[in-house]
Formats: sequence, C-alpha cells, structure tokens
Amino acid sequence: MPRLLLLLPPSTYRAEAFLEAARLVPVSVTVGMARVPAGFAVASGDSVVLDMHDHRAAAQTVVEFARQHPIDAVIGVDDVTAVAAAAIADALGLPHNSVAAVTATSNKRQMREVLSAQGLRVPRHRVFPLDSDPRDCALQVSYPCVLKPLILSASCGVIRANDDETFRVAFLRVGALLTTLGVAARDEQARWILVEDFVPGCEVALEGLLTHGTLQPLAMFDKPDLLDGPFFEETIYVTPSRLPADVQRNIIDCAARTAQALGLRDGPVHGEFRVNTEGVWVIEMAARAIGGRCSSMLDVAAGMSLEELIIRHALRMPLPPLSTQTQAAGVMMLPIPYGGRLHEVRGQAEARAVPGIVELTITAEPGDALVPLPEGTRYLGFLLARGTTPEEVEQALRDAHRRVTVVIRASTAAPTSSSPASAPPQAMRL
Repeated sequence: MPRLLLLLPPSTYRAEAFLEAARLVPVSVTVGMARVPAGFAVASGDSVVLDMHDHRAAAQTVVEFARQHPIDAVIGVDDVTAVAAAAIADALGLPHNSVAAVTATSNKRQMREVLSAQGLRVPRHRVFPLDSDPRDCALQVSYPCVLKPLILSASCGVIRANDDETFRVAFLRVGALLTTLGVAARDEQARWILVEDFVPGCEVALEGLLTHGTLQPLAMFDKPDLLDGPFFEETIYVTPSRLPADVQRNIIDCAARTAQALGLRDGPVHGEFRVNTEGVWVIEMAARAIGGRCSSMLDVAAGMSLEELIIRHALRMPLPPLSTQTQAAGVMMLPIPYGGRLHEVRGQAEARAVPGIVELTITAEPGDALVPLPEGTRYLGFLLARGTTPEEVEQALRDAHRRVTVVIRASTAAPTSSSPASAPPQAMRL
C-alpha cells in the first residue's frame, strides 16, 4: 500500500477530512507535525515530529524516516506546511512545486512583486517595518488603504484605514497582534506590515488543481457579503458563481496566469480575486486547498471529495473526468461577535431544521476563549447547505444563521474554563 505523508499544523479543521479520504483511497498515512498531541497513535510509521518552520531540517528528518518507511506523496494543508511539503517532496524526488514558488504564495509582498512584474493586476503596495513610527508611515500612503501582515491568513490582522488617524490605530493593532501571536519573534517576514490600496468590487474564490502547469478549475465561489472593511471577515461562500460567464472565464484565465507567474505546477490551488470595472485583481493565491470545513460542500467528481481527489492526484492515481462544480452549495463560517469565553450556543436544532441545511458544526467548545477579527484566528463553527440554486442556498444559510444564538461570558480579563466568570453570560443573536 502506498504511504502518504500528511503535514498538519498544531490546530486545523482539515485533518479529519484528509484522514477519512485516505481510508477510501486506500493509502497508509503518516502524519507530520510539530508535536504529537496526547492520545495520537504513535506506532512506528504513524507519525513523525517535524519543525515546519525549518523546511530544510524537516526534509532531512523525513529523508531519514523514509529509509524505513518509504513515502510516495507529501501533502501540506496550510501555507506553512505547504512550504515544508515542497521541500520534503524535492528531497525525496517526488513531483512537487518548487520551494521558491510555494514560499511566494505564503508571503504577500513576494507574491505581489512577482505578479506585478508579470503584468498581473495587483493592488499598489509597500511595506513598513514593524517598529516604524505609524505617524510617519501614514504620510506615505494613499487612502483608503488596507494593512495586512505578510504571512497570516483568513483575514487575520487585515484592517482598512481611511485617514491618518485610522491608519495609526490599525498599524499599532497589527503590530500588537504579530507580537502577541509570537510570529514576529520567530519569523523575519512577520516584522513587516504590508499596506496596499483598497480595491473595490465583488470578491470571489476559485478552487483548482494543477497538473504539469495546467489549471483545472473545480469550483468558483461568490462571496455575497460585501467585504469593504474596516475588517474583512469572510462569512458566506456560495457556488456556482452567479457572475456572467465571460467574467468567470476572465477569472479562470487570471488564475491560470497567476499560477504560471508564481511557478506553481502541481497540486491544489486556492485563489482570491476581486472584480470591478478595471478587470480582475489578484488578492491571494495559495498552494493548498480551501481551508476550514469549506471543502465539505464540494463534489468534484463522481461523488469524490476534494481531499480524496488531492490524495489520488498526489499519488498519480487515475482520476475521473473533472469539471467545475454545478451543484448549488454553500458554507457560512460562523463569526465570533465579540470576545470572551463561550458559554453555550443555542438554537442549533432549529438551524439544522432549515430546509437545505446539511450540516451545522460548532468547532468551539464551552469555556474556549473567543477572539473576533481582526485578532481572531478561528471561527465559531460552520453551516453547510445545498439546494437547486445559489440563491436558495444563500437564503438557507442566512435563515439558519438567524436561528443561532451564541452566549458569551464577557470580561476584561477572560477567565479560565474552570474559574467563575466576572460577568454574567451575554446572548448574541448571530
């Protein structure tokens, strides 16, 4: 049986879906991670401890591991593990994207510089050191603008500024986030803040698969909620897109040119694009699949999940004919309304009873600390829906969402899950 090395970050929503897909292939799975959690199977060949932030060391560790347990494919599920996967695949002589190409996708400055040089439409941008005086930086930018960390994802630390004062506040806020998360201490790229022009327009996401440099689009998602700031919390994704056919073709063409410009040739890609009267703008392209539970709504080929497709593709197994998804489906990432400790989530049965809803998963546990964007790094949970039209799916998600109430114990100093809260529970209708 072939062996897959699945690289996982310390926390992820993706592990279960990939492990279930691996059982269907079938393939033996070795999990690579920075630390082995309590209760994880650690029999010989089941896991290997890797430093994902040192991809050269990780590659050497896996080369030695593979002498006893040969590896046939390597998959990373987020931006950091995707870089490590490229380095490991290169060391093992497996099909892979170059480390340079994947690194560029995980660094917003590098990505924009590469794409701009290739004539692709990206926001005008510049970077400032984390220790800069924000008052001086504010005089060097145009408004409105968007401040972003170079290396975080899922809209974490992304803030719009409309004038000098909101810029100063946003700059300090992003800097504090990078320090609090500890990334500034270990990663040089986290010691810079990207500032780019705000690009108006609708936003879409494209899921695709690259084979020898050729892009196969799998799904295009509309994001019906306007993402104009000051924060950019993504909530609803709906597929298929309702944009005109010619606009969709332009987005797919832009995605293919983006992958080519970055040097990506193999495996899944996830792109984020904005569309306005000037054309298609590249916001992001990642050398990985879509995050969270979003892939659960996709049926990419003959009942095959996205994760199974990715595994089979990595192992060079035969694939069924692929096409862009036409079945209407959608997902809502449940937002965190304000900070505190989760007490309970009410109305779950009512939400699941809404016609079209196929799944409601609350990923936060009672007692968990909840932090909203732009500092937050997680969602409360996920709603999934299917229907006959994108409009029907979107309405089902909104109807179900209105039935959910999250109760949070709000306090200035968040208590531990075992200690009493200093404030009474507050209910927030989501």
